[in-house]
Amino acid sequence: MDNGSDGGDHAEHGAPAFSRDAPQAGLVPAVARFPHLAGRFAADDHGRKCFHLNDAGVLVLEATADADLADALAHDVPAHINELYPKAEKERANEPIFQAQLTRYACGGLVIGTACHHQVADGQSMSVFYTAWASAVRTDSAVLMSPFVDRSATVVPRSPPTPAYDYRNIEFKGELSRSHSYGVLPMDRIKNLAVHFPDEFIADLKARVGTRCSTFQCLLAHAWKKITAARDLALDDFTQVRVAVNCRGRAKPPVPMDFFGNMVLWAFPRMQGRGHLPPRVAPPIRDAVALVDDEYIQSFIDFGEAERGVIEDGGEELASTAATPGTMFCPDLEVDSWLGFRFHDLDFGCGPPCAFLPPDLPIEGIMIFVPSCDPKGGVDLFMALDDEHVQSFKQICYSMD
Repeated sequence: MDNGSDGGDHAEHGAPAFSRDAPQAGLVPAVARFPHLAGRFAADDHGRKCFHLNDAGVLVLEATADADLADALAHDVPAHINELYPKAEKERANEPIFQAQLTRYACGGLVIGTACHHQVADGQSMSVFYTAWASAVRTDSAVLMSPFVDRSATVVPRSPPTPAYDYRNIEFKGELSRSHSYGVLPMDRIKNLAVHFPDEFIADLKARVGTRCSTFQCLLAHAWKKITAARDLALDDFTQVRVAVNCRGRAKPPVPMDFFGNMVLWAFPRMQGRGHLPPRVAPPIRDAVALVDDEYIQSFIDFGEAERGVIEDGGEELASTAATPGTMFCPDLEVDSWLGFRFHDLDFGCGPPCAFLPPDLPIEGIMIFVPSCDPKGGVDLFMALDDEHVQSFKQICYSMD
């Protein structure tokens, strides 16, 4: 499970204009039902990281912009996206877990930029929270539902715990972790770009796959092939994708989708590039994701129980595989799918958002698939590549070859 920061920019415009106090007023009852967001990280008596559910609060910042939101989205936002987010400082003592910045535009439009620590909540959890927040703005907060938070029903190790996989090097940064092999790029060489895939293009891709394939698997296979070609890998290079997998529906019994926490593990489809990936890439992706099943999840829970004893006896704490800015994943990739999250349906009182944008991505090889806010639908892919590979990728990203 990773421990980066999760966030998104949600932009709305239209009439009537926002009530200035409505987002803050709705946030109060929403956070009351999601108390983990108001907690704090701390250290226990042995200096180990722990979490206090202490109702210390969340951070809300306000800003204004002289421009109209429509003009900003057309010209300025992509180049200045990080200015619309709170500047979270992970190492600062008592740092709020959840932070939001409300930027109001001259036209009455609003951009809501948020950040949250991934050790507290994954994307699915935040999707549930944002829905509750928007609902609290529009309706009576007394009817808000609380999320499922019963850890005793979701994290139950076997007795004795019997982990069957090398999670220290798979899910964490152990001595043999592949994450040690990644290089570093100057930040000015890591370029962010966005690609829009219309519904018609996606339907054509699926028809060419020839087997049952989800939208995510189909688009990931396509993007993986095109990025591998743009990178012009050596014939004997292997390339893998680290795929975030939501484990809620894969556990037995299934965990409710409104479970609040982090329930993400990784899948690792891997292939030899030979310059370009073969035509049929979607099946290996599907097969790798399928390996994250109930047995794998239960084994991970057992691993956590066993490691707790090791750490309590003075052993080394587990290190996260979350990449730092400037990391170059090439020849690999990392992908998150937000296609199952209903961010584009959020309504804070003026209808659905006109845009939903992730923050600037400071890591080469990271990708995020997001449902498009375009009235015609489709999927947006936000990604970061080495500047030397960007033009090649742009030239072939819509090619079906």
